Amino acid sequence: MPALPVQIQGTAQRMLSLGPRRVDHIPAFRIAVGLAIPMSVLLLTDHVSWAMYVGFGAFTGIYSRYEPTRMRFRRQALAGAMLTVCVTLGATLSSVGELMDPTAASWATLLVSSVVAGLAAVLVLARGLKPGGAIFPLFAVAAVASAPPAAPVWAAFLVAAGAATLCVGLGLLGHWAGERHPAAHVDPGAERWTGAQLGAEFSRFAIASAVAGMLGLASGLPFPYWAQIAAIALLSAPGRTLQVERGLHRVIGTTLGIVTTAFLLSFPSEPWQFVVWVVVLQFLAEMYVLRNYAFALLFITPLALLMVQLAHPQPVGPMLEARVLETAIGVVVGIVVVVTAALVDRHRNRSASASA
Repeated sequence: MPALPVQIQGTAQRMLSLGPRRVDHIPAFRIAVGLAIPMSVLLLTDHVSWAMYVGFGAFTGIYSRYEPTRMRFRRQALAGAMLTVCVTLGATLSSVGELMDPTAASWATLLVSSVVAGLAAVLVLARGLKPGGAIFPLFAVAAVASAPPAAPVWAAFLVAAGAATLCVGLGLLGHWAGERHPAAHVDPGAERWTGAQLGAEFSRFAIASAVAGMLGLASGLPFPYWAQIAAIALLSAPGRTLQVERGLHRVIGTTLGIVTTAFLLSFPSEPWQFVVWVVVLQFLAEMYVLRNYAFALLFITPLALLMVQLAHPQPVGPMLEARVLETAIGVVVGIVVVVTAALVDRHRNRSASASA
């Protein structure tokens, strides 16, 4: 009986405390610079509506913290290619969706993004990319596809690829800036995955994304992909207990992040001010995301919403309300997937023990 109170106490402690510091300011600065430079180019050329293409390409810099230079180069190059493909696919869906019935276009985006979530999760797991999971690929496809076309598909490809390439270059410089922590240990040959394990990874992410997106569509809320993102966000945590815990952190952190967003959107702002906030929020998110996930969502939530506002402005009130509700839907779906997988594994283990 005392195990449950101990678990609750541990969950509360992890939510309210910060993990150990590393040289977090160095990768946070590098990642923020990788976003600031192309965003500034968009401002100067009056193409701020392309902000999502830049933002998702710049997420390349988030991958492979504290890793040796050669490994970071290879893994960030792979991540950049993955994100560029996702942006291009999203831009293609957006363009094709203009010719389709809105309901059919929404379903097409949901199904394609769910498959992408599964495939990206398999790629990330098989190649050892960090952070794990498929949040950024799913976000790139679904968000770009859900917005009206801001540029031709080829332009979306070039902008995302340019931002990704810049971040890979900055990643090479990060090593000499002292980014690799002295205690970091990387053994690329330590983990090998079977076909069955990779298939299970695809199923978990694709099913969670699809079910959450369907519920988001059925609810009538405007951004079902937020439910998809919330559903898979918790699946990348190590261990099922921590996955459920991350889901709770996601709901609480997002709700508090909405307060931050409401404040930032409570007064008229010029595009350049949005860009400044986005860069600052990116820096703060990367400073704390490895130390306290719920706290980092205070910055991640407004970062994501301000990027959407830059590219495709929305009514503020309904957008904020939808973010909270769809996050709750997605987290519930994600937790159901985690619990179901645990029950299936337990049944298999019992069957194997009985037949042994």
